[in-house]
Amino acid sequence: MSMQSSIHDNQIFEGISYAEETLRGQEFHDCTFKKCDFSNSEFLSCKFIDCAFEGCNLSMMKLDGTTLNNAVFKQCKILGVNFSKCQDFLFTVRFELCMLDYASFMGKKMLKTHFIKTSLKEVSFTGANLAGSVFDDTDLMDAVFSGTDLTRVNFTTAYNYMFDPDLNVMKKAIFSLNGVGGLLTKHGIKIV
Repeated sequence: MSMQSSIHDNQIFEGISYAEETLRGQEFHDCTFKKCDFSNSEFLSCKFIDCAFEGCNLSMMKLDGTTLNNAVFKQCKILGVNFSKCQDFLFTVRFELCMLDYASFMGKKMLKTHFIKTSLKEVSFTGANLAGSVFDDTDLMDAVFSGTDLTRVNFTTAYNYMFDPDLNVMKKAIFSLNGVGGLLTKHGIKIV
């Protein structure tokens, strides 16, 4: 799909397929994308500012050099997206009811990020700064936390996580008693 203009303000894009498309330098401000297909697309050096994605498929989307500032994803399929390629400046995202398996946030600074009822299987948070973030009713099966800043992160309702507290900054992180076993795996301790 080709776009006439490079700047899009306060628009709704519904049911549009960008699958396999490559777009460069597009800017979206206060836009909403509903049931759009971004699978295997490339949005290179684009800007999504105050945008919402609802019921979209963004699987394997490439976002190299792209800005995600206050981007909200609801009920989206976002498999295998490498968010670490996004611009670091003003990177702010929120995920609700999404399937985010196999994504990467390696090295991202993403303070106070909310992951709500989201699947995060095998997601890499290596070297990320997640201070103050919330994992609310999220599945963290095989998610990788290494060299990650988890200061004040709330894992109270998260599940299936296993990581080594010695390899992460965990000051004032919050866990439920049910999930704390995932922090003791390396010690071979069995909790019954």
